[in-house]
Amino acid sequence: MKISDSILYVGVNDHKVDLFEGQYVVPNGMAYNSYLIQDEKTAVVDTVDAGFTDEWLKNIGNIVKCKAPDYLIVQHMEPDHSASIADFINAFPQAKIVSNAKAFTMMENFYDVDLEGRKIIVDNGDTLSLGKHELTFVFAPMVHWPEVMVTYDSTDKVLFSADGFGKFGANDVEEEWDDEARRYYIGIVGKYGQQVQNLLKKAAALDIQTICPLHGPVLNDDLGHYISLYNTWSSYTAESDGIVIAYTSVYGNTKKAVEILAEKLRSKGCPKVIVHDLARTDMALAVSDAFRYGKLVLATTTYNAEIFPFMREFIDHLTERNFQNRTVGLIENGSWAPLAAKIMKEMLSGSKNITWLKNTVSIKSGLKEANLNQIEKMSDELCKDFIAKSEEMANKSDLTALFKIGYGLYVVTSNDGKRDNGLIVNSVTQLTDSPNRVAVTINKANYSHEVIKKTGIMNVNCLSVEAPFKVFQTFGFQSGRDVDKFAACEHDNRSDNGLRFLAKYINAFMSLKVDQYIEWESHGMFICSVTEARVMSDRDTMTYTYYQNNVKPKPQTEGKKGYVCTVCGYIHEGELPDDFICPLCKHGVADFEPIEN
Repeated sequence: MKISDSILYVGVNDHKVDLFEGQYVVPNGMAYNSYLIQDEKTAVVDTVDAGFTDEWLKNIGNIVKCKAPDYLIVQHMEPDHSASIADFINAFPQAKIVSNAKAFTMMENFYDVDLEGRKIIVDNGDTLSLGKHELTFVFAPMVHWPEVMVTYDSTDKVLFSADGFGKFGANDVEEEWDDEARRYYIGIVGKYGQQVQNLLKKAAALDIQTICPLHGPVLNDDLGHYISLYNTWSSYTAESDGIVIAYTSVYGNTKKAVEILAEKLRSKGCPKVIVHDLARTDMALAVSDAFRYGKLVLATTTYNAEIFPFMREFIDHLTERNFQNRTVGLIENGSWAPLAAKIMKEMLSGSKNITWLKNTVSIKSGLKEANLNQIEKMSDELCKDFIAKSEEMANKSDLTALFKIGYGLYVVTSNDGKRDNGLIVNSVTQLTDSPNRVAVTINKANYSHEVIKKTGIMNVNCLSVEAPFKVFQTFGFQSGRDVDKFAACEHDNRSDNGLRFLAKYINAFMSLKVDQYIEWESHGMFICSVTEARVMSDRDTMTYTYYQNNVKPKPQTEGKKGYVCTVCGYIHEGELPDDFICPLCKHGVADFEPIEN
């Protein structure tokens, strides 16, 4: 297989393996990828599992013929990628081995190889010229071993990504990438989200057109999709709307409770309900689903004053992989001393940003009427945001939405007759409650001011503390005159006035009709009546202070001289002209402060 005119695939497919790393079910086998770069000098990137050495060497020989490879680049020392190093050395005695110091130490620990005079030890950022091809080595420690590095070929714009962007499954089997890549990532790399984030930041500076991983297919179409998923997974952000129920049941009573809950969740608008019987399911898939979706219900029995073993194993898998940023509910069962809920909660006590449901289901042996009421309340709590998004089921007169107003940050949405628009504001105030009147103040330079003044309607979306920085980039750092701010939005949720409201990252929204307009020097105040109000979740409102402390990226000012924008973190090096406008957020010099090192 040709990756480019001068880069070829020399890896192998393994259909003998049934459990990868002794625990992950791989019904479609595994691929052990290796690549060969032909130039004035020839380099092979990584080797393969010991069971396929002969096939791999034959693949190389069929390409190089009489011209032996000059280099073997070792990016990762796991045996499925390094087990054929000794055979390569014997087959090509003139070739040099290129790797980093940690990898060479591990090489000598793993294999009895004589590397005297054959080592090329590289450091982070070092390069190797093959002729036309210039390779740069980028260290990626703990993605997912300490010696890992990736290699970038600036000529063909190829990233050899080691275990990054890998998946389960042989390459001669056609299947969707996302599911098996997710299961692979969560199971094997999931603990090291911060390290993957660090690597993604390094990769963002490179012009990458092809990704060549050590497992799974070569990626060269829609790279944004794969990179976006890796960013989601490594930041421990929910990928999809839905609820996972993971349970164990001895005599069927806990199972029955789970079945009742699942049916209620589906009837109340939950877009996806996934149920895993932990005694029978693929544990790796159950763990992967727990990370994929935003809400999780754990249901199990008290067992020997503990919890059922499969549930303990499941929670151990979650905590080992830094499970966080999720909503979790608990169902317990116990005949004389139910302890399961307490133990499960303790096991997850070290997990960050877990929102515990207020309603817990506690069963004593068999289901009773009280348990059915508990399940009903739990389903209501779990589906609150789904119900609020629903055209049919939403309470559109929930004026407790007004309680969400604080000195916070909001996205005001509007429509100019051709497309939807939105902007970030921090001046929304409830004026009166009888009748309900809300004031929204907007800078007259903003396009939304012009649109709302013309149309007389708007929606105010109350951002919650879940809102990531990309929301502020989308709605605050660009103008609706120039871009479609909803172009990348996959949801098209609308209120009764026909305007968009955000499907995610808000705790409430209000539809407003302009009753009065007051003009000031730089701003206009719209005094409005409330025509619709919905509460989406119980998450706290995003305040300006919370945004500054927890959401806005900290600017990297070390060693730099100049000014930094206090709104978006943009750094301007050198003197700041009086008429300077931030190229990111469009704020002026008043919002810049000197860099102090």
